[in-house]
Amino acid sequence: MAISTTAAVNGSHGSEKVNDVCVVGAGPAGLMLSVVLARLGLSVKVLDERPDQTSVGRADGIQPKTIETLQMLGLGDELLRQGVRVYDICMWATTDDGSIKRQGRETHYPKDVVDVLHPFILLCHQGMVEKTLLDDMSLSGLDVEREQTFQTYRHGEDGLLHIESCGADSSTSETQSHYLVGCDGARSAVRKAIPGTYSEGSPHNSVWGVLDGELVTDFPDIWSKTLVHSHEHGTLLIIPRERNMTRLYIEMKNSGPAKGLGEEFVMEQARRVLQPYQVEWKTVEWFGNYAVSQRVAARFSDPELKAFIAGDASHSHSPKAAQGLNTSVHDSWNLAWKLNLASRGLSAGDDILLRTYEDERKKIAHDLIDFDFEHANQIAGGDPKLLAENFRKNTKFISGVGVEYGRNVINQGTAVGSLAPGLILPPAKVTRFIDANPVHVQLDIPVLGQFRIYFIAADLGRAAGFLSRVNDLIASESSLLSRLSRAAAESYTRKPRAARSEDVFRPSERYTSASHLFTYALITSTDKNQFELASLPSLLSSSPWTVYLDNAYPSVSETTHGCIEKWLGACEPNTITILNVRPDGYVGSVCQWENSDMAQADKAAQWLEAYYGGFLAA
Repeated sequence: MAISTTAAVNGSHGSEKVNDVCVVGAGPAGLMLSVVLARLGLSVKVLDERPDQTSVGRADGIQPKTIETLQMLGLGDELLRQGVRVYDICMWATTDDGSIKRQGRETHYPKDVVDVLHPFILLCHQGMVEKTLLDDMSLSGLDVEREQTFQTYRHGEDGLLHIESCGADSSTSETQSHYLVGCDGARSAVRKAIPGTYSEGSPHNSVWGVLDGELVTDFPDIWSKTLVHSHEHGTLLIIPRERNMTRLYIEMKNSGPAKGLGEEFVMEQARRVLQPYQVEWKTVEWFGNYAVSQRVAARFSDPELKAFIAGDASHSHSPKAAQGLNTSVHDSWNLAWKLNLASRGLSAGDDILLRTYEDERKKIAHDLIDFDFEHANQIAGGDPKLLAENFRKNTKFISGVGVEYGRNVINQGTAVGSLAPGLILPPAKVTRFIDANPVHVQLDIPVLGQFRIYFIAADLGRAAGFLSRVNDLIASESSLLSRLSRAAAESYTRKPRAARSEDVFRPSERYTSASHLFTYALITSTDKNQFELASLPSLLSSSPWTVYLDNAYPSVSETTHGCIEKWLGACEPNTITILNVRPDGYVGSVCQWENSDMAQADKAAQWLEAYYGGFLAA
């Protein structure tokens, strides 16, 4: 459903300002969504009922894929400096003599199991993540409107959503917006306002207390992620934290409901589990208690695809595998680029692109609930061997790189090598041709709302004719990709991306010279002295910052494999691979061609147009 031209140009409706998107909730999910949308140039209004951001406690574990996602946005360096990195996990349990002893130690993300750039969990409290996102929002000229409680919304005859909120002084105000996204937590008011969007599932019997503070203890594994199981007193999970703190998750075995369990009661339970080791609290920064529940919303949007939910509003689960914040920000990561294209009228009819949000993220929510139920039971069960097996089996999913979207209109075809539709790009290093810098190819192109089209040719000499033919076909005036690029250029002229002070260090023009919708890139093993940028076909020669040499190994790489070998396996010199990568970094489609056959080049151009024509419209 494309927005009206008047609203797109003027951003107003009558005397009221019309927003592209109204975001309810300024936790990690809401802030992540707002950061991306504001950067891409949409007008965003952010409402939050709290008077200020999170200051202590709450979510604390950032997984490897989330670290990479923040780095794609140029964020996270301060979190990496300040947070605690956890590389291992220790298992302790009661022995026959009644004392607890270490039963084993596992590498959290072993190289033979999962391929990640950052093989650790980064621990820092939720407020630090929120501050990082709030600071970035301010660079785009966006702030949170605090102490605004969402009440309801309605579809107006003018085609807009009319959103009612209530201030701290009980005054009401109305926001007009094309889209609404509820990121307002497990008790989401937005979810309750969307017809048929109820939370379904069942509570778990497990009750837990949680404490953040600085400990005085003789327990030896305080700086590892550690699980301690006492047959008599239950289970304790130890998480090292920033500023010399430690988080303890304490199972309140046989203690009754979470409500009413006080701080001292929880501390005493921790002492019982850890005996004969001593533990006292020098300081306590945050305390909470909860009963574990696993729930997923029946719908993630209203029937009109105008109101959506994300984060804890759409799914809830236990916090012990450090998935809540991570899953929430990736809900927003998935939705943001789709809202951007839909708002610009570039999505194909029947809102086909927005329909993929629920299709993809609801699957991940159910995958998470299934894993969480199994994992929480293994933690409560306390068998170190079974827990280690469970963790190893689910390592890819826990890290985030094992998240897999099913086949749909934006995830098409079959895998080629390790490149599979619906999965993220495996990390790999290459050398940028233009400045000879070694870079991580999956992180190098900034987030500008574009699709990435990689041409991967081991032997550029043999592929030259093929590349020229494909280039001429998709760069022609009448091609779909050219028409889409012209429509995108007109949209970004009317509604430009945010002008940010940091852009002077990495100008977006480097990546939008050929198209505002597509970044064209080349990866080749050909020696740099064998070709010049000017000799490449026009779409590539006009994108000099995305021409890459596959020679950044082994001296500057973590692997002895080059990018092409890592992604494709043994790549024949007479083949060329075309890879479509979505704006969120997931593989959309990939196919190989015989580069000496010009008929294959024609088919490759048709393949590209068929893929993008399935969900984009000029």
